Amino acid sequence: MKRFAKTLAFWAATVMVAPALLSFYVRSAILGRDRALEGSTQLLSLVPGVLGQYVRRAFLSRTLASCDRTVTIEFGTIFSQAGARLDRDVYVGPHCHLGLVHIERDALLGPCVHVPSGPMTHGIDDLTRPIRLQPGVRRQVRIGAGAWIGSGAIVLADVGRDSVVGAGSVVTQAVADGVLAAGAPAKVIRSRERTRESA
Repeated sequence: MKRFAKTLAFWAATVMVAPALLSFYVRSAILGRDRALEGSTQLLSLVPGVLGQYVRRAFLSRTLASCDRTVTIEFGTIFSQAGARLDRDVYVGPHCHLGLVHIERDALLGPCVHVPSGPMTHGIDDLTRPIRLQPGVRRQVRIGAGAWIGSGAIVLADVGRDSVVGAGSVVTQAVADGVLAAGAPAKVIRSRERTRESA
């Protein structure tokens, strides 16, 4: 019965976001998918509570590269790249900003986590041109299955499976599987395996 109710709620939310989807497709043809997505998610990020979770999931499952029906995306979260991928049972906390990211199953992002599209989204080498006019390089950042990214972290490089990134950390280098990393820049503090052994 619970599964049926969730399926019904998903389809009801899909009907509710139909105007937003139509607007997205029209603006995509004019502005491109990424700019259209950012504008749409800014609006949809303002819908509070469980209704907002369903509305965002219904919209993003049709506009991102992939967004599983079990994903939870909280209030205030904005997406800027249509190539983003959200796998099964992902949780994205409130007020996050996500670019070109692949968040694998069971990963958790705390509030105010930022995952831009890699560390080089803007060029900076030419001092004769404003940074806003210099081309950058976007690359997909992977958050591994079962990882937990603490509040306010900035993630510019891949995070391994089952790893934890401390609150407020800045990930500039890839984080291995099964470790705890923290700091700015983030450094590995210890393996999570040690915790299992001592339990």
